[in-house]
Amino acid sequence: MNGFLEKVTSINNVINSAVWGLPGLILLIGTGVLLTFGTKFFQISRLGHWWKKTIASVFKKDNNTTQNTDKKAISQVQALCAALAATIGTGNIAGVAAAIVTGGPGAVFWMWVAAFFGMMTNFSENILGIYFRRKNSSGEWSGGPMYYLKDGLGKRYGKKWLKPIANVLAVLFACFAILASFGIGNMAQINKIVLNMDSAFFSGASLGTIPGTEIDIIHLIIGICLLVVAALIILGGLRRIARFAEIVVPFMAVVYVIGSLIIFGINISAVGDMFKSIFKFAFQPAAFLGGGIGVLIKNTMTQGFKRGVFSNEAGLGSSVMVHSSSNVREPVKQGMWGIFEVFFDTFVVCTMTAVVVLSTGYIDLSTGAPVAGVNGDTLVSEAFGQCFGQVGTWFVAIAMLFFAFTTVLGWSQYGSKAVEYLFGDKGVKVYKVIFVAMIVSGAVMEGGLAWDLSDTFNGLMMIPNLIGVVALFPLVLKITKNYIDRKINNKNVAPIISYDPEIQSELEKELDQD
Repeated sequence: MNGFLEKVTSINNVINSAVWGLPGLILLIGTGVLLTFGTKFFQISRLGHWWKKTIASVFKKDNNTTQNTDKKAISQVQALCAALAATIGTGNIAGVAAAIVTGGPGAVFWMWVAAFFGMMTNFSENILGIYFRRKNSSGEWSGGPMYYLKDGLGKRYGKKWLKPIANVLAVLFACFAILASFGIGNMAQINKIVLNMDSAFFSGASLGTIPGTEIDIIHLIIGICLLVVAALIILGGLRRIARFAEIVVPFMAVVYVIGSLIIFGINISAVGDMFKSIFKFAFQPAAFLGGGIGVLIKNTMTQGFKRGVFSNEAGLGSSVMVHSSSNVREPVKQGMWGIFEVFFDTFVVCTMTAVVVLSTGYIDLSTGAPVAGVNGDTLVSEAFGQCFGQVGTWFVAIAMLFFAFTTVLGWSQYGSKAVEYLFGDKGVKVYKVIFVAMIVSGAVMEGGLAWDLSDTFNGLMMIPNLIGVVALFPLVLKITKNYIDRKINNKNVAPIISYDPEIQSELEKELDQD
């Protein structure tokens, strides 16, 4: 068995290095750069507009971003929260800390760069998701990379040889999404929850193991509790997941940001050195990494890019499957919610983690090296504990619980939509039962290999998705220009809403509601 696991690990390392190595990250960031220039830096040039149409609209009376009369869809804010539920997870806390420990403070700068260009990647994905979505047999919206690969890439250019390739890419994406949902979206998150809860609340306590096994009884009990709660939410469908996310995600994110800002205030004297180290080590290797430019590229840039992408998922095509279930009519409007999603996930939540890590003395800001004995997995917990005592440690454990658990809920929807594409509605019911059952497996398993395999499948989703996004880049520009002409420049032109003439006609009649 050990020999088999070693072989799997070896093969996975090769694939992982290819997917998440420099070529893969260049493809990912390059796509964001292409889309940013193509849309004339929409995330900056139209900042006031997309801010007004997204988060600012939530606070207006009689807005339609939080309201929803369609029982087969979710509101725009619910779609955002469900997507954030899946993206705000362990990567925003332990992941950012690990990136700094591994790549130095400069990794934070490259994380910001990835997010800046990722805004437009997510924007474009959501536009394509809304444009190519359709109603399933239950009357619910279904969309995602598999649809814009099949019906966009496969038909748009009128090449017969392209259609089978597009179909294969769509199937591959769906398969990778299902595998990733079981791994990074389920067992790996649950494993991290259990380990953090055990460390924070049951440290030193033990109920032993199940006779004849190495399964920790405390881990099993926590896993069963999580299974029950998850089953009640996941088996209730997307609307129940969205309602839960709409309550939990904003609350936990705001509380986490406030706690981080308090730590920032306590350590305000370190602010100058902190930001200086971020920019300094972004362009030169941290002392503990060595002096070669190759080490800088491999460790600092790669860690920052990878962590940014891992956190906000821009380019993976995953969150599109939730955004496509929104009651929105305008593709560009949901695209703008995608911009805000990346902004909040990385520039707010991930940055707060970086502030906590860099301002509390666990990283030597003059050399970029972590203090002896620092562990990236527990660094944020230790930093909060330093400022708030045991309560701080408990808070981080609870934050990880909610962030990781909502990630599980969000990924259950991703996997459901991928299964629906491959096997139809009946397959979704079977998938959800298996998905929920595997929560216990995540609670009692060893997490190392599972995380590595999950990371690989997560990255493999990126390749077919980005092929579709780049190939349909002209269509994204056309839809965006159409929106700007109508909504900003007040030109009297026909809207571009859907690839399907029937859906186009139906939604045109409802367009005034947007």
